[in-house]
Amino acid sequence: MNTAAIASRPQAHDTAAHAAPRVDLYAPIHKALRNFMCDTLCRVGRIDLDDAAELQQTLAQCDRLLALCESHVQHENEFMHPAIEARQPAGSKRIAHEHEEHLQSIAELRDEVATLRAAAAPALALRLYRHLALFVADNFQHMHIEETAHNAALWAHYSDAELMQLHGRLMASIDPREHLLVARWMLPALTPAERHAVVGGMRSDTPPEAFLGLMAHIRPHLPHKTWAQLAQDFGLPSEAHP
Repeated sequence: MNTAAIASRPQAHDTAAHAAPRVDLYAPIHKALRNFMCDTLCRVGRIDLDDAAELQQTLAQCDRLLALCESHVQHENEFMHPAIEARQPAGSKRIAHEHEEHLQSIAELRDEVATLRAAAAPALALRLYRHLALFVADNFQHMHIEETAHNAALWAHYSDAELMQLHGRLMASIDPREHLLVARWMLPALTPAERHAVVGGMRSDTPPEAFLGLMAHIRPHLPHKTWAQLAQDFGLPSEAHP
C-alpha cells in the first residue's frame, strides 16, 4: 500500500473543509460504519468456534454489517451521486465504480459467512477474517475520498440549505429498522458536539415516545458520562445503567 500517496490525497480538498464549517453529509454515517466495521472485524478475529452461541451471534453481526453496507451503497447511488453529477459531471465516476466492486465483495463475504455457519472450521474462520479485513481497509480508503473529494464537490455547487434538503430526502427513504441500527453505532462514535447535534435532530424529527424508545435502545452502548450529558441536555432518564 502506497501510504505516501494516501496521505497526500486530502491536501487538494481539505482547504475547503477548513475554510468554514459546512454541512457534512458523509462524516456521521461514516463514523457509524467505521465503528461497526471495527467491532465486527475484531469479533470475527477472536471468534470461539467451540461456543455455538458466540459463533451465531458473531455471524449475525456480520450479516447486519453487510446488509447495512449494501444499503449505504444504494443510498449514495440514489441520492449523493446524482447530486454531484447534476452540477459536476463525472464527479462521482471513480467512487461509483468502487461501489460496484463493494457490492461484489459483499456478496462474496455473505457466502463465506454462510459457509462458516454451516461448518465451523478454523480455516474458514480465518478466511472470513482476512477477507473482511481487506473489505474494511478498502472501505476506509473509499470513505476518505468521499469525505474529501465528494464533499468538496458538494460544497462548491450546493448551499447548506440545499444539502439539508438532500439529507432530508435521503433520511425519509430509510427503513426505521435501519435508522435504529445506524443510531446504535453512530452515537458512540461521534464527538460530544456531533452527538448533541444528531440527538437534537432526532428529537425534532421523532414523536416523543418514539424518541425515548430510540434513546433507550442506544443507551446500553454509551458510557455513563456520555449518557449523563445527554440526559441533562435532552431531559432523558438519568439513573445509572442497569
